[in-house]
Amino acid sequence: MSPLARTIVAIVTSLNVLACAWLIWWTALKRPDEVAEGAVKNHVWDGDLRERNSPMPRWWLILFFLTIGFAFLYFLLYPGIGRGLLGWSEDRQYREEMTSAQRQYAPIYAAFAGRNIVELAKDPKALALGHSLFANTCINCHGSDARGAPGFPDLTDNDWLYGGAPENIVQSITQGREGIMPPLGATLGAQGVDELVAYVLTLSGRPAPADKAAAGKERFVLCAACHGADGKGNQMIGAKDLTDNIWLYGGSPATLRKTIMEGRHGKMPAHQWLGEDRIRLLAAYVYSLSHQQ
Repeated sequence: MSPLARTIVAIVTSLNVLACAWLIWWTALKRPDEVAEGAVKNHVWDGDLRERNSPMPRWWLILFFLTIGFAFLYFLLYPGIGRGLLGWSEDRQYREEMTSAQRQYAPIYAAFAGRNIVELAKDPKALALGHSLFANTCINCHGSDARGAPGFPDLTDNDWLYGGAPENIVQSITQGREGIMPPLGATLGAQGVDELVAYVLTLSGRPAPADKAAAGKERFVLCAACHGADGKGNQMIGAKDLTDNIWLYGGSPATLRKTIMEGRHGKMPAHQWLGEDRIRLLAAYVYSLSHQQ
């Protein structure tokens, strides 16, 4: 929140609290024509319903004013009006909690430091820690079962965009990945896209009109720079293997047409902040998902 927005919120909030205090004080005042406390007022409804003068209990009024006093005390201590006398901030609290957590948990992770990831993938204790890290870090994209979703790779099928060796997984987690397929719709046109879709379908062993597939094979030269002349892909740049019938965004003709026409842009954020020990445990867990045997 910008300083101006913070100031506006503080002023509006303070005015509202003051308005509440004035309203409580004003309603508690005695009126000149007010009857004695507990006496019946000169108001009659439905012929026999009368109202008595029953002001709010004193303890209730005191509680309201104490609440208002607490609000202004809170404003002074914390960054409501100004920076706050305690010097509290979200960033400071976050750093303190992260430092405390690091001191508490670092020895646990350090116990597995230096061990081979393949070896860690067979250690139940290491896998339990890796699963915990996965649940806290990765399930929003890859799902709780690690089977992914359209645009987010399935981590259990041993089909890897950037390679499934331990060092590749560590690099993916540490540095993140960003894959971009450029849109080809303007270059190919509608007919060219349909022909290329037909050829890509045949690469994974699926049926397609022979004439369109043959024409699409000629157009595949646009794709060969990344996916290779044989469509086997290139893990160095994250170009997908088009022959295995495993699809990141879906392999239906309509989805392939959309992919070719509009392109795709996938990004995995870097998780270097986890630290080396936790990254290795997380990599071991991910590695184990596709090496259950």
